[in-house]
Amino acid sequence: MVWNLDTSWLMLAVALVSVIAFMFGSALHALIGEDGFGPFGNMLIIDAGFFGAIVAANMRGLALTDLTLAVGVGMAGSFAALAGLALLKAGLQRI
Repeated sequence: MVWNLDTSWLMLAVALVSVIAFMFGSALHALIGEDGFGPFGNMLIIDAGFFGAIVAANMRGLALTDLTLAVGVGMAGSFAALAGLALLKAGLQRI
């Protein structure tokens, strides 16, 4: 799905996901405090997780032709990446 997008649509998708990720990152920064990565760091992790999950699903052979499925896979990947890195950071701080 990502490979079939035109350059302008891909830029629009990245911009839209980045804006929404910044809002989520700011809200999550208020919730998790110093166990997180700050609003901008949370945004970068959410962005990378979102597009990384979509690319990984495409590489595994899952055709994400339905936009709802693609967004679901991306959201699951973004929050899995943020949760995993936050847990890793919290665990390393306790050592």
